[in-house]
Amino acid sequence: MRRPADLRRPSAAPLPLLSALAATAVLLTACGTERAGPGSTDARASASREATRIDDPGKDGVRITSLILPSASPTPTRSGYLVSADKLPTDSDSGVLATYEVTNDGTEARTYSVVFTFVSGDGGALANQTETVRDVGPGQTVRGTVRAGQLPPTAPRVTGAKVFRVTKVPAGEAPAAPGTCPASGIRVSADQGDAAMGLRVVGLHLDNCGKRAYTVEGYPLLELLDDALRPVDGVRILHGSGEITTGAGPDERPRPVRLDPGESATAGLVWRNTTEMGTPVNVPHVRVRAQAGAEPVTVTPHLDLGTTGKLGVRPWKKAEPQEPLAGRQTDSP
Repeated sequence: MRRPADLRRPSAAPLPLLSALAATAVLLTACGTERAGPGSTDARASASREATRIDDPGKDGVRITSLILPSASPTPTRSGYLVSADKLPTDSDSGVLATYEVTNDGTEARTYSVVFTFVSGDGGALANQTETVRDVGPGQTVRGTVRAGQLPPTAPRVTGAKVFRVTKVPAGEAPAAPGTCPASGIRVSADQGDAAMGLRVVGLHLDNCGKRAYTVEGYPLLELLDDALRPVDGVRILHGSGEITTGAGPDERPRPVRLDPGESATAGLVWRNTTEMGTPVNVPHVRVRAQAGAEPVTVTPHLDLGTTGKLGVRPWKKAEPQEPLAGRQTDSP
């Protein structure tokens, strides 16, 4: 006689096993939704950020195409049998970035210097970042990414980005990229300048990055140019700064300056931003030749000359040894 099948419910799992399963469930719940393991790097990166497409009309051929923000909380990823969380932005970078594109509608290659502004919900500026896009050919479109960088911990959330200013120069006249040396062996650039009580001073730098000694004497040769790179009239270029201010130190007589490879010379542009009667004059570009016969380099100091009609230029003098030339920050076009 066959015995009837045992219809009793199976006994409960041992308590240690249940505790382990419960702990695992709690751990995964706390970390978020688990995603695929190896091979899903792009998926993880895109899921840990919020990308917003921007319909930006742009400015002077430059427009922002999207804004990418870090997610509010870390997301877990799988690597083999381990569960880990994506890193949140560190103190050195906010994790906020924007993508952009630059289109050259001209007839010659250009190098662009673009100032991007990241803004909050009320339109307030949170960060300005400058990007240099070199050698954009006629009709060419180049795409890139700009990061907002570090933001104060108390800063409001970034909600947008815009093109603040675009400066473009012929690619052949743009200052050499940091760490590179033109065929001439001479690199010309301008620094960010200094402004105090209406007095403006911008330094010009001449680096001998070549293999031979170079001698320069006198004053840099300047051409003042507008946005369309046309000459600006009505401004006197003065040798020395004595007619403008005594605050920049006494004028020095020009003298020959010999630069061995690795050495530098400096000169200076000095002006006052005084506005009285008349139309203020702004000069975005200055075409600089170290001396007669030298190759031109167009820098973009954005001279706000007011109504003074004067710009002082100080002569070349040998610079004190500083950081290696390959690492020096140079002017963007």
